[in-house]
Amino acid sequence: MIRTMAVTHQGEVLTGLLLQEIQMADYAWIWVDFATPTTEETSLLDTYFHFHPLAIEDCMHVLQRPKLDYYENAQFFVLHALNERTLEAEEIDLFLSKSFLVSYHHQEKTEMNEAWEQVKQEIHSRKGWSGGPMAAAYTVMDKLVDKYFPSLYSIEDELADLESMGSKESVEELMSQVFDVRGRLLKLRRTIVPMRDLMYRILNSQHVQSNGEERIYFGDIYDHLLKLTDMIEVDREMTADLRDSYISLNSNRMNSIMKTLTVITTIFMPLTLIAGIYGMNFKIMPELEWNFGYFAVLLLMVVLTVGMIAWFKRSGWFK
Repeated sequence: MIRTMAVTHQGEVLTGLLLQEIQMADYAWIWVDFATPTTEETSLLDTYFHFHPLAIEDCMHVLQRPKLDYYENAQFFVLHALNERTLEAEEIDLFLSKSFLVSYHHQEKTEMNEAWEQVKQEIHSRKGWSGGPMAAAYTVMDKLVDKYFPSLYSIEDELADLESMGSKESVEELMSQVFDVRGRLLKLRRTIVPMRDLMYRILNSQHVQSNGEERIYFGDIYDHLLKLTDMIEVDREMTADLRDSYISLNSNRMNSIMKTLTVITTIFMPLTLIAGIYGMNFKIMPELEWNFGYFAVLLLMVVLTVGMIAWFKRSGWFK
């Protein structure tokens, strides 16, 4: 599907025009959005706009790393949107010049729809740059970055819950959840860090910027990406701390279990020795003829057990 937005020299916004009928000279600038385009629609990148073949090839072969390339008639941006369900990156490509913005993406994205509506509504609101193609490109990037926050906030809430659930679930379940969170943080990092590097390049590019106000707007997006990066690093450190805490907790539990088993084993060792001695099938054993031998041996076992328990308790084994 191709949708068009054309802004006249008088500032009027026209939508729904057929691309083949648009003459660039008749308008101040245009935005053409290729959403899940067909092969025939994709061919217009070459036949109508005459973009560089390498840029068109990058549009066709996803998933490219976020980048900025300079061509004769346009700057080419590769951006990453975030799939909120899978946290996988989805590519969005932009071709930017002074007279047009062309966006190209293989999936329907709510961010693009929101940016499209916002540009239509605020076409006259950007004083420093008159709501041109650069403003529309900024709006797209801003919407993409804003969609990163909910996924990261959701992970932070989950981490807070994990911190409070340490004594309610088994260590194995908690460790599984921690590693799941770390995996999702890694997915976010793979999307956000390259976008941060791209935005840094845009801020320091003389090809893209033309005035200080644009730098302020793109700097705001860069600040958001820096914040997201810092949040991811903090969350990764938190998962590492939780992992170490759970390992220590599991180790302490194992030590407690081993100590209990050791106490029980130590108590039964002398009792087993006594029972083993009197369980031997020798005929000549003086104690076997003693009328009170059985009760004496039982009493000896009880005294040994009570004495060992008292000694262990005094030594602090039961603390």
